[in-house]
Amino acid sequence: MSGELEIARLITARNLALEIARVTEAAALATYPHIGKGNKIEADDAATEAMRDAFSRIYIKGTVVIGEGELDEAPMLYNGEKVGRWGEHDPEIDIAVDPLEGTNLCAKNRPNAITCVAMTDGKFLQAPDMYMEKIVVNWEAKDVIDINLSPEENYKRVAEAKKKDVADLNVIMLERERNKRFIDAARKLGCKIKFITDGDVAASLCALMDESPMDIYVGIGGSPEGVLSAAAAKSLGGNMQAKLAFDITEDFIDMEKMKERAKTMGITDFEKVYTLDELVSGNALFAASGVTDGELLKGVHKTKKGYSVESIVMRSRTGTVRRLFSSYNLSKTIDYKKFEE
Repeated sequence: MSGELEIARLITARNLALEIARVTEAAALATYPHIGKGNKIEADDAATEAMRDAFSRIYIKGTVVIGEGELDEAPMLYNGEKVGRWGEHDPEIDIAVDPLEGTNLCAKNRPNAITCVAMTDGKFLQAPDMYMEKIVVNWEAKDVIDINLSPEENYKRVAEAKKKDVADLNVIMLERERNKRFIDAARKLGCKIKFITDGDVAASLCALMDESPMDIYVGIGGSPEGVLSAAAAKSLGGNMQAKLAFDITEDFIDMEKMKERAKTMGITDFEKVYTLDELVSGNALFAASGVTDGELLKGVHKTKKGYSVESIVMRSRTGTVRRLFSSYNLSKTIDYKKFEE
């Protein structure tokens, strides 16, 4: 019996790689009526509700550890919420979600809004929803980055690892004042910078994917997005290092409150550098679906029969990366709720 159970668990683990793509697709499809309509809250709510509903169909014992916030702030997919079917033999899984990364991008119909989910049979770093300094590279430069070095030194190291002139290095980062030192360093060396307004999981994917021209993602963004990016980096054989940014004063964040919150989550070293394996341990799965058209994923499109959506799903244990082009025929019975314009 134990042998049969182990086989069943292996099959479940393999199937999960596709199951989570169905979850991100459900969230992406639910955003369609809200794309370009200017209301990011409605778009995010629709994606969150659809994602939660899709999770209820999966044979897992899932716990959301990186979600939409605390229970009193987020009625769905909150940190600590249990999702999945929770059958006797279902695997226990930690889950990180961003039902709609780039809510502004969706509301304004700008490129690279995505829905994304990460899972692991190990652990994700649990940290307050605050800022995090990050550096993300693909497999070619995975052994050369050091977040404690200057941005200039990291740019030079990555360029050398990729066998290119530093002036040809493509750097992607959020266009924020808090990233000034990363910008100044890139300008000093003559690097090419691609600025984004939102969506640093999608930006991290650009730095990780072979088909993307981006070489490195750097800068200070959100910590939940950092954990999701780590799952992608682990699945793609890249690397990531991160530090929680307790010295940011913008957006009126109470950093003393953040430190107290961090202590309750077991974080006492506020200068600690987190390695990829500390950000995510175990066998990680990552999936993302396009909401608006972007460099790596096409968004949701209306077809004569229903909708189409493109997704990417990856698994760290095997290094497998799959691209899925899904068409939904609304004249048929489908697993998800009907979508109204």
